[in-house]
Amino acid sequence: MFRKQEVRVWVRVLVVLALGATASGCMGPLLPAGDSTSLSVQPRGATSQTTWRVPTDYATIQLAVDSPDVAAGDRVLVEAGAHAGALIQKPVQIWGEDGAVIASGPVHSSGLIQGFRLLAGSDGAVIAHLTFTVDLAIMNGAAVDGIEVSHCNFLNPIQGVSNWGGCGWVIDHNSIENLRCRNGGGIGVLIGDRSGGAVTDNIVSHNAIRGILSVQGGGGYNGSGIVLYADFRYGWPGTADMSRNRVLHNAVDLVSDKPEVVDVVAFELTDSRGNPELTPVIFGNAVGFNDFRGTALQIDLTPEALIECNELSRNLGANRGHGSHPAVFGPGGNR
Repeated sequence: MFRKQEVRVWVRVLVVLALGATASGCMGPLLPAGDSTSLSVQPRGATSQTTWRVPTDYATIQLAVDSPDVAAGDRVLVEAGAHAGALIQKPVQIWGEDGAVIASGPVHSSGLIQGFRLLAGSDGAVIAHLTFTVDLAIMNGAAVDGIEVSHCNFLNPIQGVSNWGGCGWVIDHNSIENLRCRNGGGIGVLIGDRSGGAVTDNIVSHNAIRGILSVQGGGGYNGSGIVLYADFRYGWPGTADMSRNRVLHNAVDLVSDKPEVVDVVAFELTDSRGNPELTPVIFGNAVGFNDFRGTALQIDLTPEALIECNELSRNLGANRGHGSHPAVFGPGGNR
């Protein structure tokens, strides 16, 4: 199994390298029917001062975010229609009305199209109630913290939500329908680090990741519904501490269209060094109450010894845990 993982990590490197070059994150991952929940649902900690509309007040989301009149905490309400995403450098709330689609956006260094790239100064931003049809929907480009991504729909991305190096993210009540991989990627939600920092207190909960993983290019790795990834390749410092992250109440139901080339795993913990003799840097994370039954390969740990220092239990399917008390999983799983 260790050799299989080595090959998988090596191939993924190609994709993540391309995507992660300007991100604060990884390379094992590549680069990286919706829920029409009403806008009456308030994001946690909402403190919106003023609502600005796109395109009524500003022609594009980027113009709204860049405007000095749009202050931290203001809401940018995206009206129905196809829109370009943006580079985000302040803590605004970007909300979509019914029919609002992010169909284009900033070009990643790999040539793939991003939806939103979160840059320094955007800590605490909210992205909610939007549909994405781009390659890399949401990318953490500066290890920013406290981002909320909720009630969004992601249609056939290469990577849906990619949090490289950020702490305190809440990624919940989103729908990801189908994934693509292209010599890497094929990832629904990524929590990763390659900067040698601490990646803690992220919550991934109540998300539905379903459909087909469409395989393009070579293989030797797996796509992933949800992954926590410490990237030590190419001499990168990986992570010092990936802990206290919680993956709760998600449903992952994925099938690869070419499993002989690239298969798909519902959930994985990966330390790219793959050496069980090293002091673990992925520890104290809680993975529980998820439904992985729709995915053939349900839980994948590299190295396998990560089962000893992380809590994986009460998941539906071939669960690695042993039915720990719910208190082990802490607050945040019942949102």
